[in-house]
Amino acid sequence: MTSMPTRFDEALIAHGPTPEYPGRMHLFGQMVGSWTAKGSRLDETTNEWIARDFIWMVEFVLDGRAVQDVEIVASTTHPSGCETVATALRVYDPFAGAWRVSYFAPALGEYCQLVATPYRHGVRQEGTRTDGRPIRWNFTAITPDSYKWEGWVSADEGATWQLISHNEATRIR
Repeated sequence: MTSMPTRFDEALIAHGPTPEYPGRMHLFGQMVGSWTAKGSRLDETTNEWIARDFIWMVEFVLDGRAVQDVEIVASTTHPSGCETVATALRVYDPFAGAWRVSYFAPALGEYCQLVATPYRHGVRQEGTRTDGRPIRWNFTAITPDSYKWEGWVSADEGATWQLISHNEATRIR
């Protein structure tokens, strides 16, 4: 009998994708690693774009059946000098043939549920924002060393879409 892990990270983080469906795991598995990202987010109350830099770390979790990420920003108020501001858990659902995505950003009050599928040469995630409006998050231009990401929201049930966030990232690990 092998010994059970005693640390949370040992129990959560997997060494790679599940062997059950490794091809399907590639959709988000290709993002596993660490990335430095530059982006901007629209402040919908002032209609001003706010620049932001962050580190995005991605790992296989749950015995390789899911991919989880964390978003980290520099912080002058946090003792460590950085703050983890968001996480997303992307779990492949073999019965639906799609990924179920749960996103959490407690300090911003954002909690989103989405479904992700391959889209053109990237990934489309569609779902609902905390305020009930439809959202679309697209990964595009994915290469082994870079990607682009856009966040869209609709105020009219998907008839039209407004860009509210854009990131471009470069792999650092």
